[in-house]
Amino acid sequence: MKVVIAHNRYASGAPSGENVIVDAEIEQLRAEGLTVLPFIRSSDDISGLPAVQKALLPASPIYNRWAARDLAALLDREQPDVLHLHNPYPLLSPWVVRVAQKRGVPVVQTVHNYRQICAPGTYFRDGGLCTECRGRSFGWPAVKHACYRGSRPQSAIMATTLAVHRGTWRGVDRYVALTAAIADHLRGFGVPADRITVKPNSLADPGPPAALGTGFLYAARLVEEKGVKLLLDAWSPSFGTLRVAGDGPLRDLVASRSDVEYLGPLDRAGMRAAFDAASAVIVASLWADVLPTIAIEALAAGRPVLGTSMGGIPWVVGDAGWIVDPSRFADGLAQAARDLADPSTAAALSARARSRYESTFTPAAGAKALVDLYRDLGRSS
Repeated sequence: MKVVIAHNRYASGAPSGENVIVDAEIEQLRAEGLTVLPFIRSSDDISGLPAVQKALLPASPIYNRWAARDLAALLDREQPDVLHLHNPYPLLSPWVVRVAQKRGVPVVQTVHNYRQICAPGTYFRDGGLCTECRGRSFGWPAVKHACYRGSRPQSAIMATTLAVHRGTWRGVDRYVALTAAIADHLRGFGVPADRITVKPNSLADPGPPAALGTGFLYAARLVEEKGVKLLLDAWSPSFGTLRVAGDGPLRDLVASRSDVEYLGPLDRAGMRAAFDAASAVIVASLWADVLPTIAIEALAAGRPVLGTSMGGIPWVVGDAGWIVDPSRFADGLAQAARDLADPSTAAALSARARSRYESTFTPAAGAKALVDLYRDLGRSS
């Protein structure tokens, strides 16, 4: 079986769990014996694009003729059984769905956020949840509030993209919803239930967990919705050591704190070392975070997770940590610090974290579910 994996990689300066998941799924599918044909573009490459492509970049989310041309050539040459799309923005465009379906290639999309409806994909604005664009044929509120990258012109383009491609998204052959909540989101958008498969992400086993280290690790894009300001406002040195990995517009808030160890952006080896050095991982999201990869990585490393009660975080964490309302985040930090100070409690939490990973997020179950989905599409096409 041949599958094209289509994904626009997020910029390396903005660490992305979605990139990690795409890389992992490619490895998992190849391990299952599938021929995987990556159709990948990267936002890191934008600065090196030819002048004409740069000039047309603002319209690229609606239609990118170079991506459409290159995908058409790949599909015609390789005759794959399925196209599996992750993030199409900005260099692919949802138009790739139409390119595939015109050639009789069924399309699967994994839904990592809420961008069928919401311009930034987060249902988050001005420090809180926002669903003003839900149910509208055009997302005027996104333009009014400059929701996409803080720019009204860019927000207008993204709102137009979502309006133009409403039918494109509703025509996707099968959606992979990472949680039941995302399945509800898709049904609310008009996707029939029989075209939705609920399957969480999975990650390769990093091996037996190292002994618990000390302190807390926070690793994410340093943006408001990921809760870095919430964490810093709640943090006290009495909780232990706080290490922060990542990059983003709020990096100066982190770097200026003498009571925080700022690690900057880390590669895979650096992240593994950071997990090993920590006793717990913090996921402080203020948006309805769908299925944060950092939480799954923490569980695999045997690290309990202190998470907010937002989106899919409570489901991911299960009994392997602490879930707290954002308004009481300092209380959650204090409780986690007390529990980790007790060796027996800390050991039990570590064991539960690893068990949660092994029961739910290993590649074996995830890859099999994808292969079964692809085969089912092949039989129905």
